[in-house]
Amino acid sequence: MNPPRTDARRHHDPEVRGFASDNYAGGHPEVIAALALANGGHQVSYGEDDYTHHLQQVIRGHFGASAEAYPVFNGTGANVVALQAVTDRWGAVICAESAHINVDECGAPERVGGLKLLTVPTPDGKLTPELIDRQAFGWDDEHRAMPQVVSITQNTELGTVYTPDEVRAICDHAHQHGMKVHLDGARIANAAASLDVPMRTFTNAAGVDILSLGGTKNGALFGEAVVVLDPGAVSHMKHLRKLSMQLASKMRFVSVQLEALLAKDLWLRNARHANGMAQRLAEGVRAVHGVEILHPVQANAVFARLPHDVSERLQKRYRFYFWDETAGDVRWMCSFDTREEDVDGFVAALKEEMAR
Repeated sequence: MNPPRTDARRHHDPEVRGFASDNYAGGHPEVIAALALANGGHQVSYGEDDYTHHLQQVIRGHFGASAEAYPVFNGTGANVVALQAVTDRWGAVICAESAHINVDECGAPERVGGLKLLTVPTPDGKLTPELIDRQAFGWDDEHRAMPQVVSITQNTELGTVYTPDEVRAICDHAHQHGMKVHLDGARIANAAASLDVPMRTFTNAAGVDILSLGGTKNGALFGEAVVVLDPGAVSHMKHLRKLSMQLASKMRFVSVQLEALLAKDLWLRNARHANGMAQRLAEGVRAVHGVEILHPVQANAVFARLPHDVSERLQKRYRFYFWDETAGDVRWMCSFDTREEDVDGFVAALKEEMAR
């Protein structure tokens, strides 16, 4: 049988890789194969398909018998749906000032979710019970949005990782104040690989109530999931997902990607590789005089400070972003498909530009 004709053309060089973001990477070949497997024939829409049903079993294998997954389109959607599920209309969310929900979601938690974010500056992207207490007050004050949720990111936006004990301390503290805990797990696989523990160790076992589970940065083409870890903490999840425009009609194509990642160890293999490439990059960069690594390299991100003009020249050879352009801070991300030669070539280019 002849393959179907297509007029699509390749518009990029598949050998070109950069260090701008782990969502620049395509889909892992095993995920692409899973999508092809799910294609063809008819399946019930809106999550009543066999793939979404089986995903629930996979999720419970990771997070326990009471966990339930609600696949969504993207990470911002996952966060907005999850936070809506654990707040009232007058509710507020305590988060780090650097949190993705505060910095990189175009105000969606506030404008779409109707939430108030109560931010706290942190030196490393990580909240602590003491930092939370800067905003954890005023529950009976009708003039102030009520703190109802603590949201943490694992691993953080600065590439740092919470230990299970740190997450547990946050959850215990939040629960003592009657607040729930949300974990933004866009890169949860990288955190688990870094800690060398199962994901449950720093989520449901530590007291997290609801989780945004990432797939896109770990080898999926698209798709994340809201995972309810404590069923008693939420209500009307199905309605919230639809109301927030995150209900996919052909949900099997989201679910099968998450199944491909999570059913065995693909999620962990991808994360370990990305983390390993970041370590290789950090080791190479440390040998370059005049470049400073800003944060511990604990997952798949390297934050550095170097002369602004060097970064601008280097960006013409490799894609990456400024983190704080005024200070000269940059972020370099590695992904599941980053190769050793990509890292070594980048370090060599960095040395050349620093020597100019």
